[in-house]
Amino acid sequence: MKVLWLCNIMLPVIAQSLGLPASNKEGWLSGIAGKMVRSAGEPGAPDLSICFPIDPHMAKALQSRQLPSFAAYANGLLVGKACGLRFYGFEENTLMPEVYDARVEDYLKRIISDVEPDVVHCFGTEYPHTLAMTRAFNRPKRTLIGIQGLCSVYADEFMADLPLNVQWRMTPRDFIRHDSLRQQQKKYRKRGAYEIEALQNAGHVTGRTDWDRHWTHVYNPNAEYHFMNETLRSNFYGHEAKWAYGDTNPYSIFVSQGNYPIKGLHYLLWALPKILEQYPDTHVYVAGDRVTRNDTFVDFVKLSGYGLYLKQLLITKRMRHAVTFLGRLTAEEMRQQFLSCHVFVSPSSIENSPNSVGEAMLLGVPVISSDVGGVHNMLKDGEEGWLYPKADTDALAERILYVFDSANRAKVLATGVRASVHAGKTHDPKTNYDRLLEIYREIAGEKETTV
Repeated sequence: MKVLWLCNIMLPVIAQSLGLPASNKEGWLSGIAGKMVRSAGEPGAPDLSICFPIDPHMAKALQSRQLPSFAAYANGLLVGKACGLRFYGFEENTLMPEVYDARVEDYLKRIISDVEPDVVHCFGTEYPHTLAMTRAFNRPKRTLIGIQGLCSVYADEFMADLPLNVQWRMTPRDFIRHDSLRQQQKKYRKRGAYEIEALQNAGHVTGRTDWDRHWTHVYNPNAEYHFMNETLRSNFYGHEAKWAYGDTNPYSIFVSQGNYPIKGLHYLLWALPKILEQYPDTHVYVAGDRVTRNDTFVDFVKLSGYGLYLKQLLITKRMRHAVTFLGRLTAEEMRQQFLSCHVFVSPSSIENSPNSVGEAMLLGVPVISSDVGGVHNMLKDGEEGWLYPKADTDALAERILYVFDSANRAKVLATGVRASVHAGKTHDPKTNYDRLLEIYREIAGEKETTV
């Protein structure tokens, strides 16, 4: 059985073999790919090939360097085999995912012709290359799409209760890039239109929450929905170290990202004054881009409308001392940040099943999350973590104060233990891998009909 993956990134193992910078995103894919490579030749094991986009900067880098003997780059396609993986890179400007590039269909047709896959598995719907793949392959009964988030739904929640004057603001960076908050929301809607068509072109979908099951049925009631949980990044497994009070920075709050409104960092900042009143030493650590940086003229030009709002909010509420933007962290740095925080908070305006919540639960970190999307399928409120109504900043503050109160320490510890046990089952790599192979066998064995 031949399986072709369509990924949003070049897997780190491939990038490293080519001497290129490796992405920290979607690191869990490397673990599954590695399992498939190691099981090659076993009865029923898939013969895996992987394809992924190459942005314009990467394309220039490939053209200007001598590639290893196992790889070749020509006419918009990178082809090679490394560490047992046959891979294909195709040119696409992923910095402009709202633009559909018809050339990608041609690239993918060439890849499909070479691989001759029995099953095509697209990981995510956020980029137009998923639509291009469904058009190029044109075999719905053999096409599987894994839902991560849904731009079509996220667009409606994009502004996340920001003041109107902030929603319409445009910084020099926003003007130059045509990327104000309102423009970003429009881009999400365009991406959502591509996404809906891609889902309508697929006969199979994987998901893990009642939220993504609902939207699968809305967009394509004829698609077969396959339940399959997510596997997390490999460095979050196999460690005896779990979260413990004695190893934390007291009254520290960790947020995995706050780059744009959907992630809801502003909700937490709105709640922060109430928390600081009782615990003045509270400190918020935010991973991801330093969106408020404004130290130089270049920083000023790069400052987004949302970043400017966060910066002004910190100044007007006199909270600059209480918030640190950490920049982009490696997977291991993320794990250490989880273990050192007092509580992890996911204040998003919309999510499906955020991996950051799963990673925190797996480590036994106290978790507080907005009750959005499918998060309630991940943890039991009050037993394995705490949920609060989206945008209810008073409720968010109350739950953080509950975790900080030393009188509740035993209950918080028990919650973390239960969360870790639950997440260990939900995100078990072997269980999820076996389930994936089962889905592939079901699809490959299905008789195709004209659709």
